[in-house]
Amino acid sequence: MTTRHRLAVAILAFGGSLSPYTRAASAPPQERPIWTAPSTSDVRANPLAARPDTEPGGAKLFRERCAQCHRDDGTGTSAGPGLTGRRVQSQTDGALFWKITSGNTRSGMPTFSGLPELQRWQLVLHLRALGSSHSAPPTRP
Repeated sequence: MTTRHRLAVAILAFGGSLSPYTRAASAPPQERPIWTAPSTSDVRANPLAARPDTEPGGAKLFRERCAQCHRDDGTGTSAGPGLTGRRVQSQTDGALFWKITSGNTRSGMPTFSGLPELQRWQLVLHLRALGSSHSAPPTRP
């Protein structure tokens, strides 16, 4: 076996062992597995739901912590999915809070459990605002 042949075999063997991981990491967003919060999180109510005046704080946090992957408008990038569509917006506030808190290492979503609880709820308020701004009909000048 020549050196060139050994190198080719080694590359194929190594590349073949990584292929399931590289396929999962490079899968288009629509092929990513669904990330589901535990059903117990659904019953958690947002204590700031009646305080829409706190949403701008969530917007600031979002720009600082989330926009790099999800864009300022929440429409998503290759690093993070869009947050304005039905798939996210149909979830309960408690489920979104759980996801923000817990993160998902398989998808690259960091945990934000280090943020104070009320700030995480402000992020949920901002996610709702992003969703409603994208579902509203366009305004005419």
